[in-house]
Amino acid sequence: MLDKAKKLWDLQKKARAVQKELKETEVEAKAQNGAITVVFNGEQHILSVEIAEIMLDPQKKRDLEKGLEQAIAEAISRVQAIAAEKMKSIAGDLNIPGL
Repeated sequence: MLDKAKKLWDLQKKARAVQKELKETEVEAKAQNGAITVVFNGEQHILSVEIAEIMLDPQKKRDLEKGLEQAIAEAISRVQAIAAEKMKSIAGDLNIPGL
């Protein structure tokens, strides 16, 4: 029983370490040839958005919207891939099939 408790404690410790790493990880994604830049952390929280002045033209409204969608989707996708990779090391310790 003590062995299981130690394994659980070690697993929780690893999970906290991964969570801290993810919080400190930053992912940048760009769209519209770099006119739009978004930065997310590994917890999928947006840290910043930069939009070039040229994108603020009312005639570029749709381009701005599409660019934001693309950059945000790319950043989130990359963050999720990073998180999944980091969690694999923890999941391996659980011996759960499929993880």
